[in-house]
Amino acid sequence: MSPVLQYIIIAIVILIILAVALKLTRKDFAIKENKLIGYLGGKDNIINAECNLSRFKVILRDVSIVNKDAIQKLGAKGIVEIDNQLKIIFDASAKQLKKYIDEIV
Repeated sequence: MSPVLQYIIIAIVILIILAVALKLTRKDFAIKENKLIGYLGGKDNIINAECNLSRFKVILRDVSIVNKDAIQKLGAKGIVEIDNQLKIIFDASAKQLKKYIDEIV
């Protein structure tokens, strides 16, 4: 087998592995977002969502039904509650969170 053919086969295998990893990551993200909406009290509890860099701000109807411990287990670095809003510090995925919640709510 020629070296060129070997490199082509290796490149194809790497592309397949990357495609599978990307698909699993997207699926995990959707699962994480569905869990987050549930932990926030469901989509009917969310009035508005905003995003600023890594901060995710959510205005809620009832903050008392929020499961803050579960949100932190999802990867939140911190949660600040002010009246009927939560400011949740995530990583760079905060923008994706807002986009996802806007689609659902």
